[in-house]
Amino acid sequence: MRSMTGFGVGDAALGEGRVSVELRALNHRFLEVRVRLPDELVDLSFFVEQMAREKLTRGRFDVGVRLEGAALPPPRFSVERARALYSGLAALRDELSPGSDLGLSVLAGMPGLVIAPSRPDFDSARGALREAFDAALQRLAEMREQEGRALERELLARLESARRLRSAIAERGGQMLEGYRTRLRERLERLLADSGVQVEPNRLESELVIMADRSDVTEELVRLDSHFTQFSKLLGLEGPVGRRLDFLLQEIGRESNTIGAKSQDAPIAHLVVEMKAELERIREQVQNVE
Repeated sequence: MRSMTGFGVGDAALGEGRVSVELRALNHRFLEVRVRLPDELVDLSFFVEQMAREKLTRGRFDVGVRLEGAALPPPRFSVERARALYSGLAALRDELSPGSDLGLSVLAGMPGLVIAPSRPDFDSARGALREAFDAALQRLAEMREQEGRALERELLARLESARRLRSAIAERGGQMLEGYRTRLRERLERLLADSGVQVEPNRLESELVIMADRSDVTEELVRLDSHFTQFSKLLGLEGPVGRRLDFLLQEIGRESNTIGAKSQDAPIAHLVVEMKAELERIREQVQNVE
């Protein structure tokens, strides 16, 4: 199991410099990739995004690329163009304003004096980007696995707490019927104390049977136990399990709600509230699971 958050950096040689890739992972329900490249490599944005989508799963990923050193051929200043432009300006000066000053600063705003490289070697750039990305991905995976182990320990502890609450509900369910029997008998005896009418045992038992049937949560407790077991097994699997854990939490929440609705018993209601609070803590952590 791995966390959805993490950070990794990798680099590779390119030209006389290096290209560096930073990979940052954040929580997200689906796969979202955002790419930032320097102007010199902006034509490779689609290549980098597709490479990331092939190797990444659920989450939001920010991919940043930086160039270091002379990774690409530098722009070239055209001395020939500058000389021709200055000669033309000097001739125009001599014609229109003889003797006026004409400094080299007039060339600063002239277009076409700085010539970009004819075209970067995109084949070499793709290879270097792939190598740097793989190195960043490896470091990201190591960090996410480390955080995933901490998440697993936290979720197992929370799951054990939910199991204890489920056991307490089951135990209280066995005591609830006897408590209801006592309260019902005492209530009837108070109501009939002055009438001389005796409580009919068969009628009392019939009421208890109806009450027991309406408040029986055995099926819900069995399903809860099954869901807890599946949840625990998923925590031990490799690969993305976040969505399956989230689905199981929905089912666990549904069973908990049913138990709370069926059990007209204050202690069980309190236990259900505690379980819901524990499930919410688990849900918050599951959002960080890949």
